[in-house]
Amino acid sequence: MKRGMLALLVLAFTLAAVIPALAEDPAAAAAQEQQAETKTLRKEIVKLNYVRAEDIRPLLYPYLSRGGQIMNNTNMPAVLMVSDTPENVEKILAAIRELDVKPADVLYTVQLILGSEADPQTDADLQSDPVIKELRKLLRYKGYTFLDGTLVRVVNRVNAEVVLGPKAEFQFELRPEVAGDAKAAIIKTAVRLRQNVWRTEDGKPSQHVSILIESSLNIKSGERTVVGVSKLDGGDKGLILIISAKIVD
Repeated sequence: MKRGMLALLVLAFTLAAVIPALAEDPAAAAAQEQQAETKTLRKEIVKLNYVRAEDIRPLLYPYLSRGGQIMNNTNMPAVLMVSDTPENVEKILAAIRELDVKPADVLYTVQLILGSEADPQTDADLQSDPVIKELRKLLRYKGYTFLDGTLVRVVNRVNAEVVLGPKAEFQFELRPEVAGDAKAAIIKTAVRLRQNVWRTEDGKPSQHVSILIESSLNIKSGERTVVGVSKLDGGDKGLILIISAKIVD
């Protein structure tokens, strides 16, 4: 009987020493915490409308907890898989709503005007044009004639290219990048105007491409501006590129 009582007392002292040690063990506490987090994880599959999963995914990492995950499959570029605590998932979903928005559309009006030092003739439509009036004060061209023009609608941060000129001899490229809010948007625009000229060399025709105008400028929505002026073949004529930009719905 005394031996049984002694064994029970030894077991009680042993448990009293072991249980607090386990409770204070960091590894055991971390394991318990991880198990608790695993039980409360929330999983969501998010369908993106305007941005690619691989582009938006790195921007969401700051919202993840230690056990959270954001995954995407290259075969499904518009799908994100999110797994984390309910609170973090809500933060991630809110961030996605802010980032997955329709990109701005920009409508450009492009004009190619031919200026001449020798010919004073100016097109009737250009005589009252305020931009042409300003150019008369700044340039030595006496006459201005309309060579070609077009409208170009392009999505923000996407390249666009059109062919211009009576003989399709000009290539016009642009790329917009919209900044600011809708009421005071600034459209940073990269522009390049090239000319294709065919020449005969050794009895064979060959194409020569020259860059006439290359620039990057900031345009307010609805504003019209002169991008640049380029001499043509070193003569008395110059090509003037005028564009306007407007954000459209």
